[in-house]
Order: sequence, then C-alpha cells, then structure tokens
Amino acid sequence: MELNEHNKQEYPPMHTCEHIINQTMIRLFDCGRSVSAHIERKKSKLDYRLSQAPTTEQVAQLEEAVNEVIASHLPVSMEYISQAEAMGRFDFERLPDDASETVRIVKVGDYDECLCIGLHVANTSEIGTFKIISHDYDAEAQRWRMRFKLI
Repeated sequence: MELNEHNKQEYPPMHTCEHIINQTMIRLFDCGRSVSAHIERKKSKLDYRLSQAPTTEQVAQLEEAVNEVIASHLPVSMEYISQAEAMGRFDFERLPDDASETVRIVKVGDYDECLCIGLHVANTSEIGTFKIISHDYDAEAQRWRMRFKLI
C-alpha cells in the first residue's frame, strides 16, 4: 500500500488533541472542523468559522468537554480505505490533488474519525490536560481563534 509522504513532524499528543477539539467544536457549535491550524509542541492555535464569538461559559464548556474525552482513555486507531470508500464520509477539501488512492482514517475511540496522515498517540490518556490560553474573535472575518497548550 502506498501513501503520500508526510512532510510534517507533529507532536503526537498535541495533534491527537486537535482531533478531539475539532469534533467537540462540531458538537458544541455545529461549525465544522478548523479552517486553519498551527500545531506545535509548546502551544498551538486553531481557527473556526463562527457567526459570533463564543461566550465565556461556552469556552469553559469546550475546555471541560475536551478534557472529559481525553480522560476517557479512548484508543486511537487507524484504518486504510480507498478514496472511493471515503467519498461522502469525509471532507476531501484538504486532500492534496496528488493524494494516493489509499487514504488513512484516524479514529479516536468512537468520538471522532477523519482523514489524516499525521502522528498520534495510541490512547487519549497520553495527551495530558487541555488548557485554552487565549482566544479572540474577528467579526468581519467571522473567525474565532483559540490558542491552547497541554499541561
């Protein structure tokens, strides 16, 4: 099986946490996965399309919900399927034009699954505690940016 080469070296706990945050944002705000991501070992940031800024309570709810998933000790697994099988199940927007016919699905327990070629932990218990450092909202762009770290 031939997959595309991956040119990034993610920090697995932070990258796996990104998957959990994305699914939690979908469930809490019905907004879709992040539109932009910058994932680093020390701190990371994610941007989401939102029609209004989340309230202080909603930000606290997001942090609590993500940490509950992390504390659930969910297994992180991979599945390889064809692009044809993945069609309709996953968003192909970020898939490169020259993507291999076989794609990799990363699953965080039964909480989240998405197309991904990055590095991940084997279990959410390896992530640590998710902490939102700061966030801001750009009303004109309808973009909410969250900065976070793992402690």
